[in-house]
Amino acid sequence: MAMLPDLDKVFIIYMQLVDNYQRRFQYLRLSITELCNFQCQYCLPNGYRPNKDHKFLSLNEIDNVISTFTELGVHKIRLTGGEPTLRRDFMDILSIISAYPSIKQLAITTNGSRLLKNVHYWQQAGLNAINISIDSFSPYIFKRITGQDKLQELMQGVEKSLDVGIEKVKINTVLMKNMNDHLNDYLAWIKHRPVELRFIELMETTESRQLFNHYHLAGQAMESQLIEQGWQLQAKEALSGPAKVYTHSDYKGKIGLIMPYSQDFCKSCNRLRVSSLGKLHYCLFGDAAVDLRDLLSSPEQKAQLKARVLASLLIKPEKHLLHEHNLGITPNLSYIGG
Repeated sequence: MAMLPDLDKVFIIYMQLVDNYQRRFQYLRLSITELCNFQCQYCLPNGYRPNKDHKFLSLNEIDNVISTFTELGVHKIRLTGGEPTLRRDFMDILSIISAYPSIKQLAITTNGSRLLKNVHYWQQAGLNAINISIDSFSPYIFKRITGQDKLQELMQGVEKSLDVGIEKVKINTVLMKNMNDHLNDYLAWIKHRPVELRFIELMETTESRQLFNHYHLAGQAMESQLIEQGWQLQAKEALSGPAKVYTHSDYKGKIGLIMPYSQDFCKSCNRLRVSSLGKLHYCLFGDAAVDLRDLLSSPEQKAQLKARVLASLLIKPEKHLLHEHNLGITPNLSYIGG
């Protein structure tokens, strides 16, 4: 008599991260710290204020997060913060994640402060994609926005990232009206570099309302300029984030636009977020989070952990409410890894 398959294992095979709107989630943004060493106006203008009660996820807990989400169909992990590279065990975290063969892309978002000296080690540990926050190519404006006089070092870090073979190198620029919104200032730089320069609309948080009202600029203005200059919208890749990416035959680089205030922005959502405290956030601006931490200490808790993650998708809303100034529970972008 043939043995019947283990029903629990059969069930696990078909468990996938799909919500009520048939959006499939193959991309996890994992914050590993709230700590940051920059003072960006739109995030932590007064710098990071340590909270002694906060104990960030351990290596063991991170491993259990990755193991669970890969079995649920996640193929892309992005490490965020705060500044993720400030963790002393950052290399260990990269090594843990890159050991999972189902991870097709291991990425980080970084302010670049440790990029120049360390990116070759990160690449050897399995990092293959990197987003570097550079809010202006003007040293004066860069310092004004970030509180740091490190633009030259960051630009050298970008070149080093390309030299050591990082497959995807992107620059993140938070768009601020009358500060860094002149498209032509950037085009010459990407003409001969295979880099995607991404403009991200300034987003309102509970701690940045005044700044938002003063500096917010809709990305459609820059999109119109791109179209007028002959840039073409590129088809989205399966594991891509929310950016609309434009290419031009005369340029080696690309331009990406992230416009959370645009119509249907949430329709193609494919990512979930786990905070550095072990909470699952279904949206950067969601009004609730699901605590996973009590199920992260042992692999034996994996079945319960999967059930909780899958159940959480039932409450994921169709879209955020930023247009209504409903900002959820996110005080600033370092809280769950903007």
